[in-house]
Amino acid sequence: MSSDTVIASVVPKKKMSIGDIVWEIIKYASVALCAFLAVLPIVSCVITSLKTEVEYQSTNVMTLPENFFNFNNYVQAFAQANMGLAFINSGIILLFVLAGSTMIGSQLAYVLNRFSFPGNALIRNLFTFAALLPGIAMQVSVYEIMVNLGLVNTLYGYIIMMMGTDVMSIYIYIQFFENLPVSLDESAFLDGANYFQIYAKILLPLLKPAIVTNLILKGVGVYNEYYCANLYLQDKRKLCTVATSLYTFTGPMGNQYHLICAGVIMSLLPALIIFLLCQKQIYNGVAAGAVKG
Repeated sequence: MSSDTVIASVVPKKKMSIGDIVWEIIKYASVALCAFLAVLPIVSCVITSLKTEVEYQSTNVMTLPENFFNFNNYVQAFAQANMGLAFINSGIILLFVLAGSTMIGSQLAYVLNRFSFPGNALIRNLFTFAALLPGIAMQVSVYEIMVNLGLVNTLYGYIIMMMGTDVMSIYIYIQFFENLPVSLDESAFLDGANYFQIYAKILLPLLKPAIVTNLILKGVGVYNEYYCANLYLQDKRKLCTVATSLYTFTGPMGNQYHLICAGVIMSLLPALIIFLLCQKQIYNGVAAGAVKG
């Protein structure tokens, strides 16, 4: 028997007071309530996606469907909303936007953190000022620029616009660079490496936690983005995304919510699969990003 076990057996356990018991009940009840409120919309969406149109119109949202294996809504939603093409377009957009924004944001943060030049502080202040402006307020000028460049109603134009690096991601990268010693750059520079090699081969691999954090934030935003996709990708049959394809079942005569819910569940599956496969890397990246940032 170890000394810790002997001490634990000798020292009596502290009895919980009534106040402690009440606090524990409140704590776990609040957690259970928050979990219930978070899961309830998804459960309601799943139930509605399994109902026929007649069932949906004659029952409330929490009434269970007669047939739990009715997947006709999923087949109909996938075909009518052209979700196959929507998933392909969203995948292409995500791939190029995440890769481009990661390179642009990390390189810009590298320059702002590692080099001193006139206007460095001004650029940082301008980024902060830009973060305070609502994005929708600048859409008039952005749309005019997109029209003049011939980028409206093109997939590559939308990708270029969405590739614009978020201000928050720049500051996250800057915070990570501040935690990396400058001696790494100096030793590599003495060994004959140029600035791009120092960035690509030494500093960029060390930014993995920050990259994972920004990929999550940027990826979720781009995947769920509707306003700009609806505004700039005007050909909804060829340039539809997952977010815009779901609006196929809305119109002046009413909304087909049983089909919309089926499409929502299908749109959640890729994100759920990625989360289940990469949850360890996601947790580590977010945790490290919170500590470093």
